[in-house]
Amino acid sequence: MVRAISTLVGLAFVGVLALALFFTAKDAIQNPAPEAAEHEFHLHPRDAALSSAGYFGTFDRRQVQRGFQVYKEVCAACHSLKYVAFRDLKEIGYTEAEVKAIANQWVIEQPSINPDTGEATTRKNVASDHFPSPFANEVAARAANNNALPPDLSLMTKARHDGANYVFSLVGKGAYRPQPAELVEKFPGAKTPEGLHYNPYFANLNIAMPPPLTSDGQVTYTDGTAATHDQMAKDVAAFLTWTAEPKLESRHAAGFASVIFIAIFCFLAWGAYQNVWRDVKH
Repeated sequence: MVRAISTLVGLAFVGVLALALFFTAKDAIQNPAPEAAEHEFHLHPRDAALSSAGYFGTFDRRQVQRGFQVYKEVCAACHSLKYVAFRDLKEIGYTEAEVKAIANQWVIEQPSINPDTGEATTRKNVASDHFPSPFANEVAARAANNNALPPDLSLMTKARHDGANYVFSLVGKGAYRPQPAELVEKFPGAKTPEGLHYNPYFANLNIAMPPPLTSDGQVTYTDGTAATHDQMAKDVAAFLTWTAEPKLESRHAAGFASVIFIAIFCFLAWGAYQNVWRDVKH
């Protein structure tokens, strides 16, 4: 008796779920959701053509250093790199002395405590310190950015789809543009709000960040490279690719070595099989 009741209850539950699924599917077919402006006007990221892309990619250290210069002079005023230490810069070609100088001369100092008074103070950065946040806390960050919170850039190229190309496109030439009249005509409610900026590479088309790169030559590269708008965008994308995955080259090398090992192992296993069963007639 108990088994029969349990079976009936189970069948009733399955029936209710089936009816709910049927009516939901029917409603979705008969009354499809209105097309969103993001779907029609959002653009796929442009290809930055970085040397680190692909299965055998490696970092162009001169480019990564240029990207660090762009971050330092343009992005660091709002965006943090909390997972990167100054000493990590040695991996992209800076000497120990250069790293110490960069840390010591960094505009934002480390928070500290005065040992004599116990009051909050600051101290110079050292190579072992992580890059300090430009803001004391989230409240201060929002207050300085029209209530928008600038994201940490350490892992940005891993946190966004097609990350390096996304960063390059988002800040590259032509990314910030007037909102198309066609968009406003078709989607009146999608007009860019006051204080935001239209950018077709951003998820919802409207971004709080003002254009970070505004003109050619905004940064003067120490290696003499012409600092065009797209060059600066490409270089900072290369730098953020490195911050997100500094071991990319060793990972690629390990993967390549593993494939070679597996190929040799399979050949040896096949040879052993042939040797063991060579006298057996099929």
